[in-house]
Amino acid sequence: MEPTDPTPAHDLHDVLVVGGGPAGSSCAYWLAEAGWDVVLVEKKSFPREKTCGDGLTPRSVRQLADMGLEHALAGAHRFDGLRAHAYGKVLELAWPEHPSFPSYGYVITRHDLDLLVNEHAAKAGATVLQHTEAVTPVIDERQGAVPAGTLPACIGAVVRDTETGARRELRARYVVVADGANSRFGRALGTGRDRHRPMGMALRGYYTSPRHDDPFIESHLDIRDRSGAVVPGYGWIFPLGDGRVNVGVGLLSTDRRWKGVNTSHLMDAFIDWAPRSWGLSPATSLGPPTGGKLPMGLAVGPRVGPTTVVAGDAAGSINPFNGEGIAYGYETGRLAAASVGAALAGGGAEAIAGYEAALDEMYGLYYRVARAFIRLISRPELMHLCVGTGMYSASIMTWVLRIMANLLRPDEIGPAEAVYRTVAALTRALPDP
Repeated sequence: MEPTDPTPAHDLHDVLVVGGGPAGSSCAYWLAEAGWDVVLVEKKSFPREKTCGDGLTPRSVRQLADMGLEHALAGAHRFDGLRAHAYGKVLELAWPEHPSFPSYGYVITRHDLDLLVNEHAAKAGATVLQHTEAVTPVIDERQGAVPAGTLPACIGAVVRDTETGARRELRARYVVVADGANSRFGRALGTGRDRHRPMGMALRGYYTSPRHDDPFIESHLDIRDRSGAVVPGYGWIFPLGDGRVNVGVGLLSTDRRWKGVNTSHLMDAFIDWAPRSWGLSPATSLGPPTGGKLPMGLAVGPRVGPTTVVAGDAAGSINPFNGEGIAYGYETGRLAAASVGAALAGGGAEAIAGYEAALDEMYGLYYRVARAFIRLISRPELMHLCVGTGMYSASIMTWVLRIMANLLRPDEIGPAEAVYRTVAALTRALPDP
């Protein structure tokens, strides 16, 4: 039997946040900054190794700046845009000018970044309990039957100290679920993945490289094997500026070419295929790559209950266009904090329900367009036609970058905005499985 902590349960907190990654720490920061009593539980301890999400796009930088943290990125590697490789062509695409987002990004390890944001939440007043796993939800049985499409009224969690095994109960008026793509706590509450929506699969690792301070992150939209044949998936290289680069490969489950593909073999093919100037080889590898499956496009639900919201990867919030998750973790954590704060201020369950409306307003149509795009490029001949043709025009690919990075301008209609609005209008008329 596991030991039981003799300490009585905490007094009732305003909010319990489950998970200390981007969504959880962002949510805890905004709630604590507003003066609410927040306790955050994280089963690991910071800093922790995590190879995904090292590249911060302008959307991520904006959220960090709003939290007062951009100055802390001064030592991180700053980059100017994306270098795209596809079908024998190479284009360097600078981040577009935008009224709300900066025209630059940073590359920083999750080891450093997650510690930075989590400590910032603690400095704002959040109570952070590390090596503390939320094991079992505590449900308010007085709420009765749960309406279809909603989560039960969660009022806390049984938590376990991962070092001693001791358990105790934490109670709160509201609970935010933000424990990642494989959210056990969310599943215990009743969340599940919509299998009609995209699922990404990625493998990533670190390598030493002479180009560790390159001013662009690099994306390879076609990967070849040693014979020169195209293999399914895409690859990336993110320079860290400290002698290392983050290298990875990704696949989408909706891609018909994905079935049966071994990601380790795909990674080997990419390392073999990448430009020799990066110096990538088994000899420059700093350790075995790590990977995982990532639900995208708000693929996980339900996301709200009378006292509960789900944010970040636990809600499948990753952008299907480009696989970006950090910015959407910060953003959905902030949206969750706004809804929970409004509920605490007297808005109750109606304010919590507003979280779903906020998600739909910010991402609903955009993610629907992304899902339609993914269905399109799952056909290799159309992928080759669209991307191969676009790579002949820097202007077209700049429009594509603006759309795929979710950096459309609200204050004007340029070519990218016009193309997106046309596609969006067509998408509204199509079924969305």
